[in-house]
Amino acid sequence: MTAKRWFFEEPLTQADPEVARYIAAEESRQRGQIELIAPKNYLSRAAREAMGSIVVFATVEGYPGKRYHAGVENVDGIERLAIERAKAMFAAGHANVQPHSGTQSNQAVYFALLSPGDTVLSMDLSSGGHLSHGLKSNLSGRWFKTISYGTTADGFIDYEAMERLAREHRPKLIIVGGSSYPRAINFPKVSSIAALVGAMTLADVSHFSGLIAAKEYPSPFPYMDVVTTTTNKNLRGPRGGLILTRDAALGRKIDSAVFPGIQGGPLPDVIAAKAVCFGEALKPEFIDYARRVLSCARTLSSGLSARGFKIVTGGTDVPFTMVDLRTRGLKGDIAQKALEAHGVTTNRNLVPQDTESPNVTSGLRIGTSAIAARGMADAEASELAEIIADVLDRLAKNPGQGQEIDSSIAERASALAKKFPLYPT
Repeated sequence: MTAKRWFFEEPLTQADPEVARYIAAEESRQRGQIELIAPKNYLSRAAREAMGSIVVFATVEGYPGKRYHAGVENVDGIERLAIERAKAMFAAGHANVQPHSGTQSNQAVYFALLSPGDTVLSMDLSSGGHLSHGLKSNLSGRWFKTISYGTTADGFIDYEAMERLAREHRPKLIIVGGSSYPRAINFPKVSSIAALVGAMTLADVSHFSGLIAAKEYPSPFPYMDVVTTTTNKNLRGPRGGLILTRDAALGRKIDSAVFPGIQGGPLPDVIAAKAVCFGEALKPEFIDYARRVLSCARTLSSGLSARGFKIVTGGTDVPFTMVDLRTRGLKGDIAQKALEAHGVTTNRNLVPQDTESPNVTSGLRIGTSAIAARGMADAEASELAEIIADVLDRLAKNPGQGQEIDSSIAERASALAKKFPLYPT
């Protein structure tokens, strides 16, 4: 190959075998394991093609029709499609598809609606909130005053405490949603509390936006002012963010906050994949997918409960279930490692009134978006509940040897993965 052609023609396995080796190993891992980490999911083949297309080389600062570079008409068309599809999915007045992540979506809302030092009322991290909602080590917690509400003793949002804190502290913004609250949010109630103090409202629906799109979870509109979500969870899209507003006027503030406020140029390849996955979410088949996601989560929840595990709030309305391990004398980090060793990936997670650190935790978050994307349903979710319970029971009975792999359990997980393969090899 001539020196002029290698750049465009040499494959990765030849150009950089070390990186290629890690990618091959990761593909093998994903094919052979059962993914139950709530934020993880798969793209359709079509969305992967869009994301890996030549669109990646476009530079498109600004918005469709108002770019700062030439040669953008095709990317403009793609972004307009993504915007219109996002609005249709959520019955929104405006959509911005450019945020690189859910956290940057939330940062853009802060930038648009607040000034440094303003007060924000949001859910405590251990109760189910997210670090970008005001955690002290996050930009949102350093630049703004965060007041936290939590949950009742049984794990449900304490709306009385929310109202009391709102009246006392007069926040400029009230945030609901997050990363590990397993129940439906009362959006009309939050809206009424915000109206009492003149606050704006933000719903971070990242972990259940696919259910909203399929009408399997209450819609935040018309009650909430702004909605943010990631696109990679149960929307089955690429890693990225999305901001939706109730009306177009507020949307213009959001646009300015994203660019030039907190980001430069967007990622056209990611926007192309978003457009594809949004189109998929508007098809009737997506409703079946979303229903299986929720049904699998509830089957996992009831199955683990039947095996004696404590489920936060006693069940779930979202694509994951939260398991409180304290009644079994287990820690989240140890349980996570044991399950991974048997071919089932989950993640340790704080649970309400948790006294452990975020690196240890007293709970597990177990999600079903990825298994539903593979085609699994209630029967498989029930089998996974038994696999998880068998691993954790073994660990609880003998902490010293419980980390060792039980080949019979691992083979059951492997058999499920083989029965529901990923992309053709």
